[in-house]
Amino acid sequence: MELTFVHFLIICPLVFIAGFVDAIAGGGGLISLPAYLISGLPVHQAIGTNKLSSAMGTTVATVKYAINGYINWKISIICALFALAGSNLGAHLNLLISDYIFKIVMLIILPLTAFYVVKGKDWINEKEPYTFGKTLIFCMLIALVIGIYDGFYGPGTGTFLILLLTTFAHLSLTEANGITKVINLTTNITSLVVFWMNGTVLIVLGLTAGVFGMAGNLLGARFFSKGAAKITKPIMITVITIFFIKVLYEIIKANFN
Repeated sequence: MELTFVHFLIICPLVFIAGFVDAIAGGGGLISLPAYLISGLPVHQAIGTNKLSSAMGTTVATVKYAINGYINWKISIICALFALAGSNLGAHLNLLISDYIFKIVMLIILPLTAFYVVKGKDWINEKEPYTFGKTLIFCMLIALVIGIYDGFYGPGTGTFLILLLTTFAHLSLTEANGITKVINLTTNITSLVVFWMNGTVLIVLGLTAGVFGMAGNLLGARFFSKGAAKITKPIMITVITIFFIKVLYEIIKANFN
């Protein structure tokens, strides 16, 4: 596909905002992928290219967590293997689905995503820890299921992981965050390789957007505050709503043409 200046003009600022939001409250992918699709990129190229820019930011975040000692490597390494298998399957499933069918799926996913943005974080709370074996089993299953989701679609993976790891695996929020980073990095890189090998990654656009995303992430981390966190939900809901309207319009247009 031939890229134009308009693609960069739409995508890069929104990916910058996505990075800013991600640093403050998480969920930046709920803005970055819609940015690619709103610009007019075909679904598979949008998802593949988003994986490249997302992987750049996730790598930086994972390294930071590792340096600070926030990652439980015993659980994380095993989870990474299950996440790899899941994301590989999810990415291949994505490539089998046409743009039109994927948009139909989006009409279901987007309202659920919007509901999660509004209510999801209210469900996160710390519980009594399980034994190591029981914790590991739950973590592996979560890594596999969310790996499939991230390979197939992706936005919200980090926050979904934190919610599931704290709710079902009974991890502390700090430990869940560390394991989430490893799983998310694994799923990003695995699905990126699958999309890359199938020619759906626009390298120049992905690298450029990735730089903007990292800049937004750094700015968000620098200016993090409770007041700043309040603006993230309206931003995400606005982008999701615009994306939903665009998808609905394209489906209606396709059916009447």
